Amino acid sequence: MATETTTERQGRQRSRRPAAGACPAERSVRPAQGAAPAEPEHRHLRATLILACLAQFMVILDVSVVNVALPSIGNALHFSETDLQWVVNAYTVTFGGFLLLGGRAADLLGRRRVFVAGLTLFALTSLVCGVADSRVTLIAARAVQGLSAAVIAPASLSILTHTFREGAARNRAVGIWGAMGGAGGAAGVLLGGILTQALSWRWIFFINLPIGLGAALLTQYYVAALRDTSQRRSFDLRGAVSATLGLTLLVLGIVRTGTIGWGSPQTIATLAVGVILVGLFLAIEGRFASAPLMPLRIFKSRTLTAANLIVFTIGAASFAMWYFLTLYLQEVQDFSPLRTGLTFLPMTLSIIAGSTIASRLVGRVGYKRLLVFGMALQAIGLLLLNGISAGGTYAGELLIPSLLVAFGIGLAFVSGTIAAVSGVPSHEAGLASGIVNTARMVGGALGLAVLAAVATSKTNEQVKAAGAHASPHILHVALTSGFELAFVVAGVFAAAGAAVALFGLPSISPRRATAQQEVAVESA
Repeated sequence: MATETTTERQGRQRSRRPAAGACPAERSVRPAQGAAPAEPEHRHLRATLILACLAQFMVILDVSVVNVALPSIGNALHFSETDLQWVVNAYTVTFGGFLLLGGRAADLLGRRRVFVAGLTLFALTSLVCGVADSRVTLIAARAVQGLSAAVIAPASLSILTHTFREGAARNRAVGIWGAMGGAGGAAGVLLGGILTQALSWRWIFFINLPIGLGAALLTQYYVAALRDTSQRRSFDLRGAVSATLGLTLLVLGIVRTGTIGWGSPQTIATLAVGVILVGLFLAIEGRFASAPLMPLRIFKSRTLTAANLIVFTIGAASFAMWYFLTLYLQEVQDFSPLRTGLTFLPMTLSIIAGSTIASRLVGRVGYKRLLVFGMALQAIGLLLLNGISAGGTYAGELLIPSLLVAFGIGLAFVSGTIAAVSGVPSHEAGLASGIVNTARMVGGALGLAVLAAVATSKTNEQVKAAGAHASPHILHVALTSGFELAFVVAGVFAAAGAAVALFGLPSISPRRATAQQEVAVESA
């Protein structure tokens, strides 16, 4: 019987493995001759999981936490409407641009060391953001904050993939991690509304200081010092520079389209240089680098490639949804920051529910079915949001569609993340983590830029048709019309992700996938 065969294989392998609490990094990566011995086993599994998930929640939350506070920030520091977007974009650009480099640094320099450094830098730059008294200071601090987030996110996932054995234990851990990341996008609006209205916009940054520093201190004690001692410490400087600059310019060019347009010479030049640098990076990795930053052979995995495409579409659809719903509730429905934040609470709970269910079912039904179902739910919910109106109600028009989207995000992001890191050799776990986080952030930046352009164009068209003396009601109708169109396009993004899951992922039974993952771990 297949069950008996798997059980017997696990029994034979157990004799060659450390105790249950041991870190997979030491099991799967054997030091080369003359290398330092493997790290001792580490048993603080629950504490490691809590710290990794807390860090992921914090960095994703900071993508959306400023949305509700933007009007207050603009008034306090005298931002123009054009410049105010950089409070968000400065973080997004560096977060997306440095993720790949952050993931590889965790592999080469030590996961705990890089994780602690990222947490410390994130906390300190949050303090600078909170006390900023000028636009330049705030935007610069947000950029460095994004850089530290690009280190934390892949390192946290890489730590989990090394601390928990592949299979049910790792799936549960990644499921909780995914729930925290998914919930962070929705909870950011909730927390931002509460802090902005009750205290001040500065507290959306101050709150990171004790959390970041506390997590960094606890990590030193509870998280194993994971580093692959068998790998060369070569850093591939040419690949690092070309990849980071290329991705940064691509994200920068995308987010600026909301103000200067896709056809602007600046946009075209920025995107063109970004594409050239990414092409140069691929050439370096494929032909010239002796120890490449991103070995292209990793994309021979059909599962990894398809999973990252799906995560890309999740970012494209979900990041824009938080943004447009926030604008709709505050600018059209005239909700206060606190009421807007509370409106997102059911969505946050729905994401957590979807993530929890996905982590428990993925070993039984496989990640392909969960991804198809999760992406389909997102598409249906986003298309239903096309029914919102300027005079509508939250319970009547927003509640059910938003819950469908949120539950689908929980199912799909956890399943996609598990698929993207399944069977990846131990010494490339940070790389795989960096790639999946990059896919999500770049997808979010691209999706927001495209949907913002679509919504703005539709709104401007209706305002122009109404004439110079349009009433506030007509302006609200025009805004809502733009948001409706954006939700339709976001639904198309989600439907594309469902198609990739259906036709791009291999059809492998859960038992066979588990067996293949065990073989990959043993042969790494």
